[in-house]
Amino acid sequence: MRRTLLLAVMAVAAPLALAQLPEISVTVDGHPLTAEVAHTDATRTRGLMHRRMLPENRGMLFVFAETALHAMWMENTYVPLSVAFLDENGVIVNIADMRPHTRDTHPALRPAKYALEVNQGWFRKRGIGPGARVEGIGRAPPAR
Repeated sequence: MRRTLLLAVMAVAAPLALAQLPEISVTVDGHPLTAEVAHTDATRTRGLMHRRMLPENRGMLFVFAETALHAMWMENTYVPLSVAFLDENGVIVNIADMRPHTRDTHPALRPAKYALEVNQGWFRKRGIGPGARVEGIGRAPPAR
């Protein structure tokens, strides 16, 4: 009985926890995107794990406390993603495609303050590469 109740609570609480992430509108080299913001240790650790799909023109912006050589991985992530690492001014440092359910690390090639994950190929379809600017990241909550 307790286990059933716990599972029921978790099933209801998980989507609510995801819904509580702040969202901001950004533009990537002029292309609009809605980004959930992962700005705490817990939300950065969870990222897009366990999601079965990511709608087009949506993504997740990771806000790090320090500008550093951050890296991403895809354990427990079902959706193929591309990640763009951004410097403190929102300029894309590099973009990497990531395979689901792997522990392969995908690092920033230079120190980055942010990472932006979207469906794999989103950047490529729009001709977006290193040097492009992401506008609107200043509206994201600061890292904590």
